[in-house]
Amino acid sequence: MTIRAVVRGVGHYLPARVVENSEFAVSLDTSDEWIRSRSGIERRHLAENGETTSSMALAAARAALADAGLQPDDLDAIILATSTADFTFPAAATMVQDGLGMTRGFAFDVQAVCAGFVFALANANGMIISGQARRVLVIGAETFSKLMDWTDRSTCVLFGDGAGALILEGDTGTGTSADRGILSTDLNSDGRLRDILHVDGGVSTGTIGHLRMQGPEVFRHAVEKLAKTAETALEKAGLGAADVDWIVPHQANLRIIKATAAKLGLGLDKVVLTVQDHGNTSAASIPLALSVGKARGQIKPGNLVVIEAIGGGLAWGSVVLRW
Repeated sequence: MTIRAVVRGVGHYLPARVVENSEFAVSLDTSDEWIRSRSGIERRHLAENGETTSSMALAAARAALADAGLQPDDLDAIILATSTADFTFPAAATMVQDGLGMTRGFAFDVQAVCAGFVFALANANGMIISGQARRVLVIGAETFSKLMDWTDRSTCVLFGDGAGALILEGDTGTGTSADRGILSTDLNSDGRLRDILHVDGGVSTGTIGHLRMQGPEVFRHAVEKLAKTAETALEKAGLGAADVDWIVPHQANLRIIKATAAKLGLGLDKVVLTVQDHGNTSAASIPLALSVGKARGQIKPGNLVVIEAIGGGLAWGSVVLRW
């Protein structure tokens, strides 16, 4: 008997405020065509006054619970991936726990920037396999708009806000790649590369800071590392690219997504795409895409899904799961 962490439900939340590319042309030397050609992004959602990472995470969590037909106290744990928690502490996950009225279990945050949801999913999988938890709510939520330098056209046009959530539940499998649930994970980081994507603020500076990115360097590392981690995770599961039904990548840049899929020998018809409507929502982008992909009727039970992401640190990784 093999314990597998199986997807029980998904959900997401997007702020009501939609910002089209054309709005940036009013204050920046940019255009809709310039933004689309370099990123594939057409619009993004931005948090309004009063909307926070924890409030968006709570909305996504409620949607996932409804999708799973579960109550808050059916959960054993909450893991929230974010780089933009409401406060330095407490963890935003504990605020979601309180908002849900969950009176048992535990909650904590994971910080691996855009790769955060992959790292959180791997942690949840480990807890379920080890028996520490049976049901884990895994959330990615971000208000990256709080970190933007709105005078920097190379970064501020790329990011958006939102939240996505997924509930994992322990179930028994045969120990083969035909099982439902998480089949393999692959996590990586390289602190030597932190300067190419970072925020120039924090506790040490006494400021929130702004996101700074060396775009060409990030692009180069992203394509190489995302393809490699996906291949590694598939190998661990005893599978190959030909077995994949859907890639659900970190939705950062359409050119990165296309190049990574090509390295794997897969076309865009195998990729769940939301970057055009959401922009880069960091740790929220993959659970958002999973929830939207299910709602569209793309991701179906039994499908083999590869999740991959890279973010500041650099940190990157992938998860192979059967829906």
